Amino acid sequence: MKNLFNIIVIVLSLVVSAIFYEFIMGNPDGFVDLLRHEPKPGNMLATIYTGGPLVALLMSFILIGITFSIERFLSITKAQGKNNPETFVKELSGLLSQGNIEGAIALCDSQRGSIGNVMRAGIERFKEVQSDPEYSAPAKISEVQRAIDEQMNLETPLLEKNLVILSTVASISTMVGLLGTTLGMIKAFQALAESGTVSATQLSIGISEALYNTAGGLFGAIIAIVAYNFFTTKVDNFVYVIDEGILSVTEIFTSMVRK
Repeated sequence: MKNLFNIIVIVLSLVVSAIFYEFIMGNPDGFVDLLRHEPKPGNMLATIYTGGPLVALLMSFILIGITFSIERFLSITKAQGKNNPETFVKELSGLLSQGNIEGAIALCDSQRGSIGNVMRAGIERFKEVQSDPEYSAPAKISEVQRAIDEQMNLETPLLEKNLVILSTVASISTMVGLLGTTLGMIKAFQALAESGTVSATQLSIGISEALYNTAGGLFGAIIAIVAYNFFTTKVDNFVYVIDEGILSVTEIFTSMVRK
């Protein structure tokens, strides 16, 4: 069930693209001769339609790339929490340095997001073992680190989720565009070979199929690559801030248990 959203997005993108391609782009009113794929001059949708069925597939890749880019932006923004992560870490370190454990937990609850969840897990575990004589000072810090690591293992996959889809779309869009280019050129030269003379109409159909598929493949790949690199960098920077926060909190707890 956890991948249901992904399946719905992909299926809807394919269906919407196919409908748009067949009934909007392929509207007979846009063609001089629909059977020969001769679009009316100046009708851009009909002209792109001559690129062939692979155009619909490339449009679905573009929709998938845009949809998952929006989904990643919203998810990562939510994971960062209510306030700026760097500011949160500073405020949290200040409260813990003062020994205000309850205040630190309340701040984590207020912050929410992945960083709030990770810090809260460590602080709550420290609160549990702080006065327990069964734990030595190093053991207490180990327990805190274990709680933090367990929560990080839960949060990190959520941050990186669906990035592989963007990476896949970037690769497939390029390949499908190249396939469309090849098929278009084959049609162009096949028409030339069959007629024995240069047929401007048939030659232009093949060339247009090649060029529109190339453009569609490149456009889809550009969207996916830019989004993938942007969100990968964003996740890496966010994880770095969390790691800095973990280090700061661990140092404070270490000084507290040694007193």
